[in-house]
Parts: sequence; C-alpha cells; structure tokens
Amino acid sequence: MDISIVIPLFNEAESLPELTQWIQRVMTQNNFSYEILFINDGSTDNSWEVIQNLSKNDPAIHGVSFSRNYGKSPALNTGFRKAQGDVVITMDADLQDSPDEIPELYRMITSEGYDLVSGWKKKRYDPLSKTIPTKLFNATARKVSGIRNLHDFNCGLKAYRNEVVKHIEVYGDMHRYIPYLAKNAGYTRIGEKVVHHQARKYGSTKFGLDRFINGYLDLGTLWFQTKFGIKPMHLFGLLGSLMFIVGFLAVIIVLTLKCVSICSETYHFYATKSVYFYLSLACMIMGLQFFLTGFIGELITRNSPERNNYLIAEEF
Repeated sequence: MDISIVIPLFNEAESLPELTQWIQRVMTQNNFSYEILFINDGSTDNSWEVIQNLSKNDPAIHGVSFSRNYGKSPALNTGFRKAQGDVVITMDADLQDSPDEIPELYRMITSEGYDLVSGWKKKRYDPLSKTIPTKLFNATARKVSGIRNLHDFNCGLKAYRNEVVKHIEVYGDMHRYIPYLAKNAGYTRIGEKVVHHQARKYGSTKFGLDRFINGYLDLGTLWFQTKFGIKPMHLFGLLGSLMFIVGFLAVIIVLTLKCVSICSETYHFYATKSVYFYLSLACMIMGLQFFLTGFIGELITRNSPERNNYLIAEEF
C-alpha cells in the first residue's frame, strides 16, 4: 500500500463527506493505493455515523471510535499503530489542510529520502491572538529540540516513512513535538514543505489558549526525558552537590565568625541571627533532597523494562 492517511477528529461531521471526496479524487488522479483511517476521539455529534456510512461506499475507509474524548495524541498514536502504507500522512478533519499537498509530500518521502516532512502554513487565516503565541512557541521548540529548519512544529499535515511512526509513541499532548520524538528515535532526516492553509469552513476550533501553556510544560518534560530520562542522577545529583557545597561553605563562614567572636572581647556574633546560618541549613537540606531524588530516580530507571530498549538501524 502506498499511503495511509490518519485523520483524528472531534465533532467534525459536517466536513467529513467533503474531505473524503477530496482525498479520493487526489488518490485516483495519482493512482495511489491507499487507506483512510478516521480516529473518532469521542465525538458527541454524529461523526461516527458519518464515518460508518462513508465506509460502505469505499472499502479503503476504516474507523476507530474512542468511548470518550482522550485527545489528539492518543488518536494519532492509535492511527500510527494501525497504518499499513509505506508513507503515512496525518491531517486534520476540519478542511484547513489540503489533500492536494499529499502527492508532493509522498514524493519528498519516497524520492528525496526524508524520514519526516512537516507542513508549514506560512500564510495563516488565524487571528493575531493565535499566530503570535504560535510563533513564540515554535521559536522555543526550535531552540530546545535543535531542529532549526522547522517553522511550524504543530502543523497537522505531516508525512512519515512507515518505520518512523512504528518507533515513536505519541502520548499526552506530545503531538506538538512529533518531529522532536522522531529525532530522539534516530530519524534525523526531517524536512519541511510550505502548505496551503484554508480558512475553517464548518464549526469552530477545538483548541483554546491553554494549549500554549501546556505546550511549554510538555516541551520541558520532553527535554528532561531526552537529556536525563535514563540518568536522572546526572541532573539531580549535580544540583544536590552544588547546593550542599554552598551550604557547607556557609557553615564554615558561621564557624569562623563564631570562633572570632569567642576570641574577641569586642566582637559578638550570634549564629542564629546570621543569614549564613539559615543559608547553610537551607542549602544543605535542599542539596540532600536533590541528591536523594536523583538516587530514587536511578533506582526506578534501573527497574524499568525500557532501560535497554535501543533502536537498531541495521544488523547483519
């Protein structure tokens, strides 16, 4: 099979027939063998009934329906597990992603050797309240991930080699960072294509401003897992040691000042009134806590079944 198209959706019943016809037309014109995987993320409208009716007229259409709304990442991960095509295309169901982009995305994967190609909606039909935070978010993601050539990490229109989607796990809200996940799995041939962004035709957006806050938190989580996921002591042990050293130096200062006070008749020093006394207590206690956190993290990692799960590129 040439292409698997994975489409997560939530309450998009109005757009599904038009989107399906558009995809079918593009696939027929290019003689692609294909499947369409609709992942219904607990829609409360009649999206699932629409998908069932569409599948009666086209055996290439398959559907998965969640019992409740889990989010875009679980929907994508489920679609990735089921995708059979050599190239996997993801797109949103709201008609803002154009299926006409699929042939060129397919060519970039199969002919130019990319592992992943991400769309870039260079010209967007979104309000400034959405575009400005998006630019800040993408700038931060480029800096943290080291993927400098991507302008739009969260674009729903992406293409992957099948092998890539089988070796990454998209969970929580990590769909925003799929290129980062792919890079961490060893798939570094990541490209970008400028794609057309269409104004929403039906309904309203399902995402609020809270996604930007959650996005930064998820980025911090992913960065930590990448750098210290199997070696937490390298971070917490270092912080704990530095804090403990600062606290120990503060203790030396307190003891020195106290000794001077004892030997001097004019200088009086009260340890409990000195900032160094409380600094030494705070830093040494915090340092010990950081160190123990790293130690416990190491014990958890050592017992993890994934601790020696490495992706092998080739073997003979």
